[in-house]
Amino acid sequence: MRSRRSTCARLTRGTRAQTSVGSAPRAPTSTGRESGSPLSGRPSPGSRAHFRPADRPTGSDGGRRTPRGGGPAMTRHTVDRSPRPAPDGDAAPSWPAERTPWPARLPPLANWPVIFAVPFVITSLLVVGYPVVYGFWLGSDLDLYEDLFTDETYLWTVWNTVLFVGVGVNLKLVLALLLSGFFALGSGWIRALLAISLLPWAIPSVPALLSIHWMLNPQWGMLGTLLGTVGVENPAWLIDYWWAMAAAIGAHIWKWLPFWTLIMLAARMAIPQDVYEAAAVDGATGLRRFWWVTFPMLSNVFLTSALLSTIWTLSDYNSIHFITGGGPADSTHVLATLGIRYAFAVGDIEQGVAVALSALPVIVPLIVVLVRRLGREGV
Repeated sequence: MRSRRSTCARLTRGTRAQTSVGSAPRAPTSTGRESGSPLSGRPSPGSRAHFRPADRPTGSDGGRRTPRGGGPAMTRHTVDRSPRPAPDGDAAPSWPAERTPWPARLPPLANWPVIFAVPFVITSLLVVGYPVVYGFWLGSDLDLYEDLFTDETYLWTVWNTVLFVGVGVNLKLVLALLLSGFFALGSGWIRALLAISLLPWAIPSVPALLSIHWMLNPQWGMLGTLLGTVGVENPAWLIDYWWAMAAAIGAHIWKWLPFWTLIMLAARMAIPQDVYEAAAVDGATGLRRFWWVTFPMLSNVFLTSALLSTIWTLSDYNSIHFITGGGPADSTHVLATLGIRYAFAVGDIEQGVAVALSALPVIVPLIVVLVRRLGREGV
């Protein structure tokens, strides 16, 4: 027992000696409490010392206490949380940055529309922009237009274009307006006729127009044969100028009438029935109801359709090319077919481009008016 007590006494004296050497006594706190009190900042002599990790005494071996006399070491491991100074002349060591996962390296979501639009813009510039710019460059010589205005074929073609567009657009839209009223009745057999009437517009243009051309052949055409069976002489459909123009205009109307009929029918179906009921109460029926109720409510759609149909009819190449071929003797050409003839059949590309560009003074104002109406009326 005495040897054990003497050993403990030596250990206690060694610990106090290391404490006095390794750490200075802490100053009393600003709370005004006396040293040695249970709530003071410094422990009282003889009491159990409560040290923070940074205040615990450490030996020269980094936390190992060696009792005086070189006896067996009693260790207490502590954690040193104080920052270690960097060596002189060297930067503080830094941990390598973590690699960002690949989804985080993708562009923000707001940039994706721009990314997806880039291929479309590039394709449009190559397919549309380059030919347009190149065409304007080919047709930039003013001498080309001087030659056109002295060319009798071109002047006759301008007249054909006015006739083709004027008659074709007006007949198409008037017939579409009337047929839409018939198809709006909505009975079963009328719906069947509506489905059948859409076939000319649904089938491709080339086989449809070629079939009409073969039907009008003066030697073995089906239409001439049918007229011959009833004793009617076969007209020279593709030889006489007026018959040839009538055939081309008729084929154009036959091809595009179903489309505009469908547009007018959709506009009629959008008219509220309350308007018709109010008109019936006021005594408006038949033609009076059409003139004072239906047509005013369809006027915006009708005018917009007329502008759009005019632009499309000006650029119609198939109806003339596959029905008359520009004949007889280049008398039924329109601007769309004459430009192709000059560019490829004659081999004068600049003259063909000039023919096409000569229609711009008519097309551009129509497009401007159409865009303004669409923006203002919301048609």
